[in-house]
Amino acid sequence: MLEKETNDMAADPQLAATDGSQKGPISPIGDLPSRRWWALAVIAIAQLMVVLDGTVVTIALPSAQLALHISDADRQWAITAYTLAFGGLLLLGGRIGDYVGRKRIFLIGLVGFAAASTLGGAAQNAGTLFAARAIQGAFAALLAPAALSLITVTFTEAKERSRAFAVYGAIAGAGAAIGLILGGALTEYTSWRWCLFINVPIAAVAFVGGIILVTESKSHGQTSYDIPGAILCTAGLVSLVYGFTEAAKPGVGWLSGQALGLLGAAAVLLIAFVVVELRAANPLLPMRIVLDRNRGGSYLASLLSFAGMFAMFLFLSYYLQFNLGYSALKSGLAVLPFSGGVIVTSGVVPSLMPRTGPKPLMLVGLAMAAVGLATFTSISDTSSWAGHVLPGELLMSVGFALLLVPLSNLALTGVSPDDAGVASAVLNSTQQVGGTLGTSLLNTIYASAVTSFLKAHHLAPSGFNPLAAIHGYRVAFWIGAGLIAAAFVVVLALVKVGRTDVAPDAPRVAG
Repeated sequence: MLEKETNDMAADPQLAATDGSQKGPISPIGDLPSRRWWALAVIAIAQLMVVLDGTVVTIALPSAQLALHISDADRQWAITAYTLAFGGLLLLGGRIGDYVGRKRIFLIGLVGFAAASTLGGAAQNAGTLFAARAIQGAFAALLAPAALSLITVTFTEAKERSRAFAVYGAIAGAGAAIGLILGGALTEYTSWRWCLFINVPIAAVAFVGGIILVTESKSHGQTSYDIPGAILCTAGLVSLVYGFTEAAKPGVGWLSGQALGLLGAAAVLLIAFVVVELRAANPLLPMRIVLDRNRGGSYLASLLSFAGMFAMFLFLSYYLQFNLGYSALKSGLAVLPFSGGVIVTSGVVPSLMPRTGPKPLMLVGLAMAAVGLATFTSISDTSSWAGHVLPGELLMSVGFALLLVPLSNLALTGVSPDDAGVASAVLNSTQQVGGTLGTSLLNTIYASAVTSFLKAHHLAPSGFNPLAAIHGYRVAFWIGAGLIAAAFVVVLALVKVGRTDVAPDAPRVAG
């Protein structure tokens, strides 16, 4: 994504150093340091919009489901359509930004994201909402890597760049927390639709600021795109998620022809993607990056852990609102300690890693996260938030902070400078794709568990049954904890990096 950026800066006068070490033309932003920081503010606003959209809709989803008459099997598409398009197209989006122009793609991404948000907010049926969320994700896949690249080429002095990435990372990390509060407040005091409409003024401010403050930059190397790889990867993931969704529908199940056909097609498409990537001259996902033992292990652990973590956000939102009777805003505030714990702990982890190395922190973090998610299996209709929800949230938040910082570090351990951008982007893709697959799979398992509970107790399948829902949550939480435990095994078996082998702290595309 940031391929050969050092060479690019030497080749392009607009990317010349801003510390006075080079003579000749420099960018307007480089000429005025204060404007660089204003440009960072614009980029951070855009990134905040992309990140918070991952959680703002989760809190609003119960209201949207009722308003648009969305089935339990299909409701996960409101989340997975976004994360699937985002994660599936992220690598291609980074390439497009590098070659077409990062500022241009940044602005296009803002306009497209705002338009898709308008479409979603005005949706009158489930299909329109899901389509709008997918379009949002596609434009986010353009916007997020362009934003990261623009910071890299705008701040060329090492100390300033480090400070810029610290600000960017803090904004991205706070996005999930802001999304929970904003989604709850907008849903409660206006409408769930404003959780999407709110992106329009944010994008408008960032667009105007981007035109004025952000300087164009692009790569000058080979400008070829791996379109077949992008199509096969995205189609395979869509088929996989759709297969999970079909299996959750009443009267269908895992062994039905349509579910098996979709899952089989997903396997074929994803295998074909790997074959294409091994043979492509300029692959979307260079296999040398994934096949490294430490990076491959960290990517797989990221995929599994994020698949498990999304269970907490989805099912706690429904549990708090439908079972405990919380308002949307109160539900957002009730989940907020998770985001707060991640932010606070993430500030401590960098000072621990030089002493321990990444692997011990990752193992402790995954163990804490798995135990935290498992504590939710004791919930009931009479549970208290302080006694049954908060402890699990805090365990998971500390655990994920211990995991995330080493993950971003391992993504660059032993990687060549030419592959640094794509290595970081792959990590973010595993988080988005993991969240997509986890949400879809666990929602399917939840729906199957509810159906089995109703049949076993001879209850009518229509309407919301709180006892059946509690049973479904518990089963989903156990599976989610199992996915995180599987990530623990992956790190234990594959990651072999020591304290002195890690790369400098790496920026992440999204929190």
